[in-house]
Amino acid sequence: MSNLFQIKKEICDIGDRIYKKGFAAANDGNISYRIAENEVVCTPTMISKGFMKPDDLCTVDMNGDQLSGRRKRTSEVKLHLAIMKARPEIKSVVHCHPPHATAFGIAREPVPMCVLPEVEIFLGEVPIARYDTPGGQDFADTVLPFVDKSNVIILANHGTVSWGDTVERAYWWTEVLDAYCRMLMLARGLGRVQYFSEPEARELLELKSEWGIKDPRNELKNCDICSNDIFRESWQQTGVTEQAFKPPRFSAQAQAPAAGNGQSSPAPAAPAGVDVDQLVQVITDRVMSELQGK
Repeated sequence: MSNLFQIKKEICDIGDRIYKKGFAAANDGNISYRIAENEVVCTPTMISKGFMKPDDLCTVDMNGDQLSGRRKRTSEVKLHLAIMKARPEIKSVVHCHPPHATAFGIAREPVPMCVLPEVEIFLGEVPIARYDTPGGQDFADTVLPFVDKSNVIILANHGTVSWGDTVERAYWWTEVLDAYCRMLMLARGLGRVQYFSEPEARELLELKSEWGIKDPRNELKNCDICSNDIFRESWQQTGVTEQAFKPPRFSAQAQAPAAGNGQSSPAPAAPAGVDVDQLVQVITDRVMSELQGK
C-alpha cells in the first residue's frame, strides 16, 4: 500500500491549489487516489478543498462503499471509480469547475485545436461528455466513451475531470485546459484566432509520436487534424456545435478570414462560366454610377 499520509497530504495540497485558482468555489470539486487494488482515498463531501486536512479524508472500496473516515465521502466518487475501472493504470482523478473550460461545456462549444503547441502535445482533442445529474452511476458512465482517448474531459454544464499517475499530474491537465480556454476567449475578443497550417500541425503530431505520447488523430485516415473529428460523432447526443470557433478545414483549396469573426473559412469560388474580371468591372461601374448620382 502507498504511504497513506503522504497521499492524503498531496490531495490536500492540490485541493488548496484548486481553491486558490478559483476552480472550486465553496465545497465544489473532489479528488481521489487509488492506494490499493480495492481501496481509494478521496475527499469528503461538504468541505472546502482549500481548507482540508489529511484527517478529513476518507477511503472507499471500488464499489463506492465507505471503509474509513470520520467524514462522509464525496457524492461524486462513482465518477472517479468509473475512470479507474476503465483504466486500471490510473491512480488519481481530479474533478472541479475551472471557469473558462467549464464555460465551453455550458456553451457546448468544442475546444478548437491547432492553436497552441503545448495543448497539441499534452492534451490533444478534448471531448465534452453529455449532461447527467451529478452523483449517480449514469452520470459516471458519461465519461466512458472518452477515457481511452484523452487525459481530461469537459462535463457539459458542470465542470471538468482529469486523471493521471499522480495527484499533481491529474491536476495538471485541468490547469493546462483552463489556461488554454482563457487564451482562446481573449484572442476571440480581439477579433481573430490564427490556426496552425497543416504542415505545422502535422509536425507537432510527429513530435508527439516521437515522445511516445499517443494521439487518436494519428489513427484516422483522410481527416482534417484541426477539425475536432475524433469526438464529432458524440456531438449530436451532447448538443455540441461549432459556433464561436471554426477551425480550418485543410481540404479546402483556399482560405480567407470570415467576415465579422476573424475565423478562417474557404474562400468563395466564382460560379462556373463567369469571367471574374468582367464581373468585378461591372460591380465597380455600378458602384461608381451610384456614387456619382448622389
